[in-house]
Amino acid sequence: MKAFIIDQYSKKDPMRLSEMPEPELRDDDVLIEVHAAGLNLLDSKIKSGEFKLILPYRMPLVLGHDVAGVVTQVGSRVRQFKVGDEVYSRPPDHRIGTFAQFIAVNENDVAPKPKNLTMEEAASIPLVGLTVWQALVEKANLKKGQKIFIQAGSGGVGTLAIQLAKHIGATVATTTSSANTDLVKSLGADIVIDYKKDDFEKVLQNYDVVLNSQDAAALEKSLRVLKPGGTLVSISGPPDPEFAKASGAPWFVRLIVRLLSAGVMKRAVRRDLKYSFLFMRADGHQLREIARLIEAGAIRPVIDRVFPFESANEALRYIEAGRARGKVVIKIK
Repeated sequence: MKAFIIDQYSKKDPMRLSEMPEPELRDDDVLIEVHAAGLNLLDSKIKSGEFKLILPYRMPLVLGHDVAGVVTQVGSRVRQFKVGDEVYSRPPDHRIGTFAQFIAVNENDVAPKPKNLTMEEAASIPLVGLTVWQALVEKANLKKGQKIFIQAGSGGVGTLAIQLAKHIGATVATTTSSANTDLVKSLGADIVIDYKKDDFEKVLQNYDVVLNSQDAAALEKSLRVLKPGGTLVSISGPPDPEFAKASGAPWFVRLIVRLLSAGVMKRAVRRDLKYSFLFMRADGHQLREIARLIEAGAIRPVIDRVFPFESANEALRYIEAGRARGKVVIKIK
């Protein structure tokens, strides 16, 4: 099969289109013929080696964390899917590789593709959809009537987070550029702050939840817009000890993580806030829940561009530029 691979961690070296053997199918796996794959900043960060202490990968490595496609083969113990089913998935860590013609995924990490989406639309959902679900529903326990601040509302995570928060019944504030104000309002944002002109810390106060996806300066400001008892969920770091323990990281990595997060954890405790780092996990059951919301019209995908498979490197560079409105996808079949 054709696949885009890296032979070593590097920021500058592009992925290489190569012939690779088809994935081996385990008893609990389905083999998916990849029709489309979503791209994420996580792909770029893994390519550069940013996560190599926590997620050490063997080379050569096929990148890619989002897939939509058709089941072409099932393992002997698979009961949820059959050949010909249209599915979507975020493969688990250590089994990524959607920038390829085929991928094998455990059936518990797969869900039926939302019926009202194209393959390209479906491929844009899994990683950001699971990130938003786990941040807002699991970690923040967002409730109707609460106020949430979602940073970078026009990005891949932000566009879905706004919609899920509004579906739950929260009041939503977000940041974006003036060019994207109409987009985030159409998704349900109540308060839109132009980050180029205004400081969100001076506009927002007494919020219940913040979804942080920006840098350390934004994280510090975000702590100050929360009311006592509020929750800050960060998907951009610093990682916390709970994450390091759950990831099975070696002791010295857990120590580093504890030191990196000590400052923000202390400041959160001092303000009677809860700080939590989220590195989302694969979950087929949650993807089924998200599919129900999509089919009901509560959530819709937002796609900036679809690139042909051969232009995967160009698509990744486009993601790295940080100007995408919603998601970027590559069409493989």
